[in-house]
Amino acid sequence: MQYSLGIDAGGTFTDAVIVRDSDGAIVDSTKVLTTYPDPIGGIKKAIDELEPECVKDVKLVSVSTTLSTNTILEDTGFPVGVILVGDYVIPEEGFPAKYYVQLSGGHTSNGEESAPLDEEGVKRFAMEIKDQVSAFAVSSFFSNRNSEHELRVKQIIRDLTGLPVVCGHELSQEVGAYDRSITAYLNAQLLPITHRFIKSIMQDIKSRGIDANLLMLKCDGSVVGMEEALERPIESIFSGPAASLVGAAYLTKYDTCAMIDVGGTSTDVALIKNGIPELSSQGAVVGGWKTMVKAIRMETSATGGDSHIWTKDQKFHVGPRRVIPLCRAAVEYTGFLEKLKECKNPSRKLFCENIQPTKFYVRTGFLPIDLSRTEEEIYDAIQGVPISYTELFLRLKRQPSVKALDSLIQKRLIQAIGFTPTDALHVLGDFQRWETEASVLGAERLAKFMNTKKEILCKDIKRKVAWNMASDLISYLVKDIPEHVIENMLSGDNFARFKVETPVVLLGGPVVAFKEEMERLIDANIVLPEHSSVGNAVGALVGKGIKRMEILIKRDFAPITGENVTKEELKNAKEVIRYFVFSPDGRQMFSEYLEAVDFATNTAKRYVMDYMKSAGYSEKEVDLEVTKKELSIRDNEEPVETKVIVVGVGTSRVVVEKDVIPDYMRKKAISSRRAAEHSYSGK
Repeated sequence: MQYSLGIDAGGTFTDAVIVRDSDGAIVDSTKVLTTYPDPIGGIKKAIDELEPECVKDVKLVSVSTTLSTNTILEDTGFPVGVILVGDYVIPEEGFPAKYYVQLSGGHTSNGEESAPLDEEGVKRFAMEIKDQVSAFAVSSFFSNRNSEHELRVKQIIRDLTGLPVVCGHELSQEVGAYDRSITAYLNAQLLPITHRFIKSIMQDIKSRGIDANLLMLKCDGSVVGMEEALERPIESIFSGPAASLVGAAYLTKYDTCAMIDVGGTSTDVALIKNGIPELSSQGAVVGGWKTMVKAIRMETSATGGDSHIWTKDQKFHVGPRRVIPLCRAAVEYTGFLEKLKECKNPSRKLFCENIQPTKFYVRTGFLPIDLSRTEEEIYDAIQGVPISYTELFLRLKRQPSVKALDSLIQKRLIQAIGFTPTDALHVLGDFQRWETEASVLGAERLAKFMNTKKEILCKDIKRKVAWNMASDLISYLVKDIPEHVIENMLSGDNFARFKVETPVVLLGGPVVAFKEEMERLIDANIVLPEHSSVGNAVGALVGKGIKRMEILIKRDFAPITGENVTKEELKNAKEVIRYFVFSPDGRQMFSEYLEAVDFATNTAKRYVMDYMKSAGYSEKEVDLEVTKKELSIRDNEEPVETKVIVVGVGTSRVVVEKDVIPDYMRKKAISSRRAAEHSYSGK
């Protein structure tokens, strides 16, 4: 018997599932806390808790992770040297890289060289910083039309330094040199981290005697082999929500559904249509930087099981920051429960997000660097077990700076503990995983300052979380709807019960607790599938291989020149037609339109098949669909521009019953992709 292993290393939990290949049945699953900042420890623990007899017969391992996303958000990537080739306009705030240089070179929109490449400048820059960086990134003007300068820079740097080099055209063939440079820079930052992460997983699997193919899930819901994952770690950002979406479709047998995934930090909403995740028309934005990475379109809000519940002026607030729930802290930190019972409340006049009767602080173990004097004093006062604001006041013998506390949290030197929706569910008995007594104590403290009862407070918190879930769903399904309109729709005694024809699938650990309230707010088929708590790990495994390749053909005119041109030719025609084909291989020129189309089609097919093979598919397991988008100015004339689009869809690696996902993995995916194509604007 053979099995497949799916792993999702999320922000709070790491989930793992074992699926039997013969029928697609989930035979075992587990959920453990994610180890931070290196998730490999949580992954090892998750595998340890699975059935050993099944683990040893695993032949496929597929992983999704928040590692890339968190690295960018926390700005903890490795230093990178960036070379910008061409007339870049750098924003006033500057380029995000510490080490970058702008040099002459680049090409025009037709792929003609606009200026010679400054090779000496490349050499000087590389030698100056080679000992301060871990990788290089290069982005050249219109490298998507001609990659010669990027490839030359790559060769020079590799010869001089031996360090890896990321080229912008390797990551995107879309127009937009600056966005390509950002994408290349972020990707280069992630190379050493991803390499270490993947190698650690491979070593752990090998140490268990498992001979398996290792894949990673991308942020568009497709999977890729390790070779490409090592080269393009930027494409794994947001792979967690993508895994949840694919998992929701698999668990429910729906090829079209909306998904609401309630995690520890956030709630994600996304949609899958006819087996294909809906993608954002824009590149993924992460850490405030717009990239050219195609990702699923999703609505994300800072409401999760670990969102901080805090009170001020007899009202409670949810988030946006994440804390360790009281119930969990009571299990993780010896003596915390007793401290929670005995600690004194701060004055309600001081109440804010960081000063609460249920908030505590503990060190994370990160090495402190560049602390102010105030930050250093507070950091030194926080030792051993978690400490409350009042205790901190007594140790410092003065009121601690809220600004300094906040800065230490942002720098991830201290972690906050507080009351959360998870605690509220513990009080109500809807979810029991850790120490309920700690949750009850926290609820009593907050309820006292709000002049209510703990049960009423927790029910209100539960309703608020469900309300946020419903609001996120409406915001996703009805684009550009104002927030106040959604609030009016869902509030009041006579609220409009929003109707959704598409099935809505709920995923997440305690999400069952919110189903009834969601059904009150939303008129839809709201589904809570079996194994919903580990749906993202399922998605990491059953994500299919999908590769989409676009190649542009552009018609151009050139003056007729040459010694053999006759007077008659000059009289009858001033120009000759030529066709440029722009692909990752570079620019090619043809005199005949059909020749250009054939070349573009064959090149796109080759790139798609190479990708699918790297993901472990054979040619027989891949369906190819070729379409063309043509932009013409006059009838009966060859198109001015043509996009040749090749889409490859691989068959599922997990065998399922015939009625589960027949077209989900194959022909329906291709037809839906074609239907979802946006009309070609020619831009």
